[in-house]
Amino acid sequence: MNEFTNQTLAGFTAMSQWEYLAVALSVAYLLLAIRENSWCWPAAFLSTFIYTLLYWNGALLMESLLHVYYMVMAVVGWYWWQNPRQSKSLSIVSWSLQRHVLIISLTGIATLVSGYIMDNYTHAEMAYLDSFTTCFAIVTTYLVAKKVLENWLYWVVIDAASMYLYYVKGYYPTLAMFVFYTFMAVWGFKTWYEEYEQRSGRRLVEL
Repeated sequence: MNEFTNQTLAGFTAMSQWEYLAVALSVAYLLLAIRENSWCWPAAFLSTFIYTLLYWNGALLMESLLHVYYMVMAVVGWYWWQNPRQSKSLSIVSWSLQRHVLIISLTGIATLVSGYIMDNYTHAEMAYLDSFTTCFAIVTTYLVAKKVLENWLYWVVIDAASMYLYYVKGYYPTLAMFVFYTFMAVWGFKTWYEEYEQRSGRRLVEL
């Protein structure tokens, strides 16, 4: 435990000012998204822009490309949340269990295909777990933009898997941040669920 604490503190000390800014903007994004504030998307755009450059400079090309996608979705999310014509459709919604099963199944297949390719044709480590977090993060970011209530449950699972990945790889500061992100995701689900139930008078999932 002491080693973990020391490694985490050392990692935070080694972080650059740009990394700290990216983390601060990421936290701002989460807080604003939980409050359904459209300004979460500019915060997301700026944080992912910084991470894109950092990952590219660090030769983490797949992570860099993933954050380019996040940047695009930040623009799309801003448009959807700001567009008056879509204001009604972008109230918090809960998708059916069958729909989520389909999403999970298709994304799971994409994960296996991506993991196989990365495991057999690249030098990637923990290819299947890395593919899992990446594929599901892509889908879940879309769910956030559509204000789908269950997106927070997806993030809890993604963040938990990411924590294990970062622990094995020794990325302790990132692991510590993802512990915080997981609690934020739980809070986000609670907040959105209360808002959804108040507006619609419906329970979590309509079967």
